[in-house]
Amino acid sequence: MAIHPGAEIFEKEFAEHAALVSPTREATRASFFKMLDAWVNCIRGGGKLLFFGNGGSAADAQHLAGELVVRYREDRAAIPAIALSTDSSVLTAGANDLGFEHIFSRQIEALGRPGDLAVALSTSGRSGNILKGLEAARERGLVAAGMTGDHESPMVALADPLIVVPSRTTARIQEMHGLLGHMLCLALEQALKMEQTRAPKSTEGIRACR
Repeated sequence: MAIHPGAEIFEKEFAEHAALVSPTREATRASFFKMLDAWVNCIRGGGKLLFFGNGGSAADAQHLAGELVVRYREDRAAIPAIALSTDSSVLTAGANDLGFEHIFSRQIEALGRPGDLAVALSTSGRSGNILKGLEAARERGLVAAGMTGDHESPMVALADPLIVVPSRTTARIQEMHGLLGHMLCLALEQALKMEQTRAPKSTEGIRACR
């Protein structure tokens, strides 16, 4: 029986992905919980999440914002989240007038407020616009957080919490970012749902009868 020409790629890519799952679980456990706490505290405090990234990470930023604004699994109130990689007019004007390295920092200056959480997604952790975005977040009193790969990255000094996937392969890092992002969305939903369950019952009906 002839072997399909895509068989080698199929087996190799699955094997590489599977081999990274356990190391990622161990390497990111503490930073995952720290990141989750930051997400929960941001929303509890009335803040919003600002996601940003380049290329595939821009798509991840948009994906995560969509999961929070709409829902991931749980029926619940909308969670305020914005992807800074989606407005073509703002992005192109910023790149043209200010320089590509400022396309995220300018939006954070406009939209970010103390108590908000800026989450940078970058497989390399070295992109100038990502670093500028984190710097702007810190300067404006936001919590600056990030997810990256196992490179010597300036993000280490700029993002806290920072989740570092133990890989230098772009595709594998993005896959783990996707998994971790979904876990964060689910855990945030459940944390907020537990708070709603514990909240005292509304007295609106009682007040209306007075």
